[in-house]
Amino acid sequence: MTADVKRVYAFGKDAGGNNVTEGNKDMKNILGGKGANLAEMALIGLPVPPGFTISCQTCMEYANANNTWPEGALDTIQEYRLDLEKRIGKRIGDAEDPLLVSVRSGAPMSMPGMMDTVLNLGLNDESVYGLIKHTDNARFSWDSYRRFIQMFSNVVMGLDGDLFENAITAKKLARGVKSDTELSAEDLQELVAEFKQIFSQNVSAEEHPELVVDGAVAFPQNPDVQLKLAIEAVFGSWNNPRAVLYRKQNKIADDLGTAVNVQCMVFGNKGETSATGVAFTRNPANGEKEFYGDYLVNAQGEDVVAGIRNTSPIAELKHVDGLQEAGKELEGVFTILENHYRDMCDIEFTIEQGKLWMLQTRVGKRTAAAALHIAIEMEKEGLITKEEAVCRVDPAQLDQLLHPQFDKNANYDVLARGLNASPGAAVGGAVFSAADAVKAVEEGKKCVLVRWETTPDDLAGMIAAEGILTSHGGKTSHAAVIARGMGAPCVCGVEQLKIDAEKKEAALTGTDIVIHEGDMISLDGTTGIVVLGAVDLVMPELTGDLDTILEWADEYRRLGVRANADNPADAQLSRDFGAEGIGLDRTEHMFLGERKQIIQTFILNEDEEVRKEAVEQLFEAQTGDFYGMFKAMDGLPVIVRLLDPPLHEFLESPRALDVEIARMEATGADAKEIAAKRELMDKIDSMAEQNPMLGLRGCRLGIVYPILPEMQVRAIATAAAKLKKEGLDPKPEIMIPLVSTVKELDKMRGVAERVIAEVAEEQGVELELPIGTMIELPRAAVTADEIATKADFFSFGTNDLTQTTFGFSRDDVEAEFIPQYLAEKLLPYNPFATVDPGVAKLVKMGVELGHEGNPDLVCGVCGEHGGDPDSVKTFHKIGLDYVSCSPYRVPLARLAAAQAAIADKQ
Repeated sequence: MTADVKRVYAFGKDAGGNNVTEGNKDMKNILGGKGANLAEMALIGLPVPPGFTISCQTCMEYANANNTWPEGALDTIQEYRLDLEKRIGKRIGDAEDPLLVSVRSGAPMSMPGMMDTVLNLGLNDESVYGLIKHTDNARFSWDSYRRFIQMFSNVVMGLDGDLFENAITAKKLARGVKSDTELSAEDLQELVAEFKQIFSQNVSAEEHPELVVDGAVAFPQNPDVQLKLAIEAVFGSWNNPRAVLYRKQNKIADDLGTAVNVQCMVFGNKGETSATGVAFTRNPANGEKEFYGDYLVNAQGEDVVAGIRNTSPIAELKHVDGLQEAGKELEGVFTILENHYRDMCDIEFTIEQGKLWMLQTRVGKRTAAAALHIAIEMEKEGLITKEEAVCRVDPAQLDQLLHPQFDKNANYDVLARGLNASPGAAVGGAVFSAADAVKAVEEGKKCVLVRWETTPDDLAGMIAAEGILTSHGGKTSHAAVIARGMGAPCVCGVEQLKIDAEKKEAALTGTDIVIHEGDMISLDGTTGIVVLGAVDLVMPELTGDLDTILEWADEYRRLGVRANADNPADAQLSRDFGAEGIGLDRTEHMFLGERKQIIQTFILNEDEEVRKEAVEQLFEAQTGDFYGMFKAMDGLPVIVRLLDPPLHEFLESPRALDVEIARMEATGADAKEIAAKRELMDKIDSMAEQNPMLGLRGCRLGIVYPILPEMQVRAIATAAAKLKKEGLDPKPEIMIPLVSTVKELDKMRGVAERVIAEVAEEQGVELELPIGTMIELPRAAVTADEIATKADFFSFGTNDLTQTTFGFSRDDVEAEFIPQYLAEKLLPYNPFATVDPGVAKLVKMGVELGHEGNPDLVCGVCGEHGGDPDSVKTFHKIGLDYVSCSPYRVPLARLAAAQAAIADKQ
């Protein structure tokens, strides 16, 4: 950036009441979400404390220059600071009547609780007396100063917050009181002195020479130093571990940066006519049209979200003495904001001695159920169009609606009740720290994170856990907001639980019940109940609002949506979820369980008669499977992929067999039995491949062992013929896996067509079974024009296409180095989760060349990417005919496909 680029923007009014706001809600990439919305609220005349915003781009300039300020930036900030003082008629740090400011982060994409804030900036040993003089409230003033020192020390200097909390606890014990609010002005003044001493003892003079006074570190008294360090800390919080993890989880780019908002403080802790709160214009849990949220009288904003004090519901505010008028005005503001943004809004406000101030608004985070309900209701109200309603629901959020719920028929005793903060049900062993949650999951155990209240540092554990349980906090606490965003079940504010994190246990008040680490507990985040032990969970049905949105989505989408299913039960489930057919039936999954012995007999026996008998057994089993699949999907296509994996995958592990032989020898087992086991191990060893993914599998397996594809095609055709005779309309399609040349497909197609003709003649029915191939090798994609001459359809297997394009073995790399690649930004995201642009180019090439070879070619995707919303939108642009995914992701794909079509139209 050049020196003349605008880095700072004012918002709010000047001393004459004129609006001098320089931004608006469409400038989120520059001002961040918070700054853009502060500007917008100021523009529409809402009461916003004045301030200025330092741009997101300045943050990235600062970070990319190794935390060095760009030329002229500090001078510009100083100009805007002086202008703010002129607009307010007060100076920061003034000994007579000080202006206090907040320094808050605000990224372009909402990242609640992930970055840092500093409040009450501008207080020092002199200005605190100016505040006392102006407010005539010594207790409030000393409380504000101690809060500032505590927050500045933790956020800016990185000191452990417990150093200060322990000092407060000691002071309360010494005074014989339970609550912070019971401490006197003198107590708080003493705490300020103690806090400054803690600061001096724990901040490094070498790292912060600007804080050294008379040879020792001292809490900064100069407002210029306070402001500069606070802004740098907020910029720095863009790259703190929890913010980085949050961005990774939510696919937010790392190069956006955060804006910094410097804003005049207003105080909710100036007595009983002051309050602070967080609210939503509609219920973010279920979408009902009601004012929803929490407030606290005589408190500051962090008290509400920290869960330190129990809050009151927002609906009561207009009935509280001294707050009635502000409460009524607030409800009017809710309506103004919702109509202006045409969406449900999340609001932070403060009432200072009866006057309402708006501190923030943004489009509110909500559960999937609420997102659906709000979208439908707003369409009915005429606020948004049907297209907008479809686009308002995040497809990835629909996973929440497919989460388990308590079985209505299950018997259980409710242990405790809390707030139903985030819907869905969870069962797992209790853990009492984020680290233990992560460890439990690494060990393959399901867990529930139990905390007094979560903090942003708990994010990794919250992601790992099945659900979250806290003993404090309301529906807008950190735990509640983050859980709702992640779709994790959460129960908050279970006051009966007395949690001892160090002992890793929680006692239930009034009983002798103690939950220890590892004890199974169950949560229902929809009702707010906690159960000791494991409750049976069931999957919810697709009804109501979800049905409505998906029906609307189906009106707009062009892409078909099929499912990957390998048995009749999954086929029926897919149909129930709205799948328009089966895009991938992996027949190797039908060879597991009891049938594994049959396929092993075929593989390991060289006697042709024995092999033939094994194939006959597999034929009978496969015919029954296909009959059930085709019947469940009657009238809809079912693509059956012929056997794909290498045969050794059906055999025993040679390592386990080696151990068994050693044990037999050590225990003196029969020599003949040992010899038979050794012979078996020799056969298995002879089939080992250096790189099985690139070995004897796919169509190569069918070419080497033609009896297998013949058996499978005969089973498919026989099942179809049987159903046709019953008057049904089966529509199977046969997919040849892993072809790399047109001659491979031609040979395998010839085998299939011969067998289909034989079955049709035997059964006396007409059978027209399309035959296509799976494009999962780069050579197949670049020679698709040739291959298409022998194919009725292409199905792109993007899992293997990703492996062969990158040269990655998915089973090896996802755990070994993909995390490091993501951390070092060598990859923007996991290419096995969201389709890579390079792989997408191969798919596009395959589609275009394929249509040159066969204009009637049908093209789809059947890899896991078919259920990833971002990938679905890519496949829409490429021009595929359908995507196929796991049954539970069919609703996501339907919605994502509609949103892609609407975006195209717009």
